[in-house]
Amino acid sequence: MSRVFLTWAVTHSVKEVQTEDSVLLFVVAWTITEIIRYSFYTFSLLNHLPYLIKWARYTLFIVLYPMGVSGELLTIYAALPFVRQSGLYSISLPNKYNFSFDYYTFLILVMISYIPSKYEFVRFLSINSCIGESKQLWD
Repeated sequence: MSRVFLTWAVTHSVKEVQTEDSVLLFVVAWTITEIIRYSFYTFSLLNHLPYLIKWARYTLFIVLYPMGVSGELLTIYAALPFVRQSGLYSISLPNKYNFSFDYYTFLILVMISYIPSKYEFVRFLSINSCIGESKQLWD
């Protein structure tokens, strides 16, 4: 799921979840991921890529990705009771547009969508990791 969505539509909008440990979990995972990613890009542009950075780029996702996804899912799950109670971002009938939207149900669907989408992404990362490591053999 988008970082903007999780940051704004869940964590910012539902104040009660801002003190949850799950928020710290995904923020730490995101931060370490970005430090590694941009270090990798910077050193690659300078044509001086240390092995440790390359190794971290292609290996640490094994720990960081599940850590981030767990934090994201736990944060959404923690927000559910507050969203249901407050009716946050929900639109009920009747209204002039004859349209309804239940944000609580939407968040549940988002959580369910993690299963197939995250599996495909982990598969993609694993394949790229193998490609990245095999390139190292020929460098």
